[in-house]
Amino acid sequence: MTDVQRLFDIADHQLAAYPQPMCVASLEGGVLRTYSTQEFIDTATSLALGLMSIGIGPGDRVAVASGNRAEWALLDQAILRIGAISVPIYPTSSAEDYAYVLHHSETKAFFVSNPDILAKALAARPQVPSLAHLFTFDPVPGTPHWKELLGKGAEGRATLEAHMARVERMDLATIIYTSGTTGRPKGVMLSHDNILSNVEASMHRLPVSSGARAISFLPLCHIYERMLMYLYMRAGMQVRFQETLDELGARIKEVRPEVFTAVPRLLEKIYDAILAKGEQLTGLKRKLFFWSLDLGERYEVKGRGPWYDLQLAVARKLVFSKWREALGGQVRCVASGSAALQPRLARIFNAAGVPLMEGYGLTETSPVVSVNDARNDGLRFGTVGRPLENVQVRIAPDGEVLVKAPSVMMGYYREPELTAEVLDADGWLHTGDIGELTAEGFLRITDRKKEMFKTSGGKYVAPQLIENKLKGSRFIEQAMVIGENRKFPAALVVPSFPFLKDYCALKGIPYTSNEQVVKEPRIVERIFAEVQRVNEGLGHWEQVKKIALLPTEWSVDGGEMTPKLSLRRKPILAKYAAVVEGLYAGN
Repeated sequence: MTDVQRLFDIADHQLAAYPQPMCVASLEGGVLRTYSTQEFIDTATSLALGLMSIGIGPGDRVAVASGNRAEWALLDQAILRIGAISVPIYPTSSAEDYAYVLHHSETKAFFVSNPDILAKALAARPQVPSLAHLFTFDPVPGTPHWKELLGKGAEGRATLEAHMARVERMDLATIIYTSGTTGRPKGVMLSHDNILSNVEASMHRLPVSSGARAISFLPLCHIYERMLMYLYMRAGMQVRFQETLDELGARIKEVRPEVFTAVPRLLEKIYDAILAKGEQLTGLKRKLFFWSLDLGERYEVKGRGPWYDLQLAVARKLVFSKWREALGGQVRCVASGSAALQPRLARIFNAAGVPLMEGYGLTETSPVVSVNDARNDGLRFGTVGRPLENVQVRIAPDGEVLVKAPSVMMGYYREPELTAEVLDADGWLHTGDIGELTAEGFLRITDRKKEMFKTSGGKYVAPQLIENKLKGSRFIEQAMVIGENRKFPAALVVPSFPFLKDYCALKGIPYTSNEQVVKEPRIVERIFAEVQRVNEGLGHWEQVKKIALLPTEWSVDGGEMTPKLSLRRKPILAKYAAVVEGLYAGN
């Protein structure tokens, strides 16, 4: 059995323990390209030799900006085998961000997937003196293609083996620049040990086994999906990469995955699509659909009772079975991370027989700190599960979540002062998140420390908690609670426009455009009624007193969200400054 001490040992371990006819696969020129375990290793080795032939050696930085595809995984393995450092970049980042990351990391070679990303890379290149080589995954005239490196430098095989032998478990493997909600991105330095320790501990929380199928569509440039890619490979699973979210539903049905990951925003959209279909039903089918949903919203892990279980069995057979079929019919676990998941969604999906497990982590923790597990009494709604076995969590006096684990980063690249701000002398990482540990040992995250604000009356408000409750309404797609140094909290609300169209048609309310409908008094009043429902469970000082409805959904391209789909609060406040002032005018 191969000893896994470096990230590139994982593929060799798979070959020795459970070689797969399809280790990884993705579309290449519109045709599915699969790599067996042996072919994956051979191609990664050939690519490593090609990189060495253009001067890439141990410690050199090689960057990649691409959607999820087999080439990403092959390049990653090639870089690691040399002892070089991979620098993944979000494909959606701007040319300015590319220039900053490439320059700050002193990258020597940069691989991009397509002409759009290449255009940004070319715009950034003049600002990066260290950047000597640029390659593409898709053939683009005038730019070297990655396959041109294959077959080069074969005479360097002995040198490559010497490089591999010198790589140690504690060595730096990658620098991941966090997208950040404000300011410049920080380069998180993660070692082979950081990531491997998280792979090894996380494997016990996922129902994974050799030969099982996974689909990978969340960005590999983020440590969440990347760690899971290594985990899938370590467990001997077959990984199908999906480069974009286009036709994702069809790909999931085709792959029939047993495990995949998602973010709450995507799960909300899946649920909204299911709900929209339910709204179109009539008669008994419609009653049965919404009866099943109501049943799902009341789902509990324990103490459901025989009558509830009997009803649930009926709902699963007649309604929820279609949900499972839409996800390929084989799903054993959907892991949700990157942002807070509405407990209501977790209940409904689990009631439907789709085990949706929320977890928590940071890039700085490689990333998983804790995650729910439907087995062994390890699931509690409204929590992010129990900490992994090799992770220690404690709550500071001010409520901040502190983490100590072998998966905690080496530090921020070339930023010792910033590292010292979050990593204390005893090795505890100060996460910036506010949370609590339940009596049963489950972690609950309530807010970001930096995002909590104080009203002019001196009362603290945790906006994320309220926002998550607001998004539980079918009328509300996105929400941001504001009120720092103001007399009361208010909220910027993006309605769910597809649902609003159906509602307006039902109620005879005009709907000519998004801009028109957000000013319609009956709509404002109806959505504020949803806000009031949430207010009933809040302290008087944190209740939302006013709302402004916005006509445009927030997005990464619009600058309101990070690539991880977190709200960028300062840019949103700046963009809607006049709207915010209008909410507080005269108060």
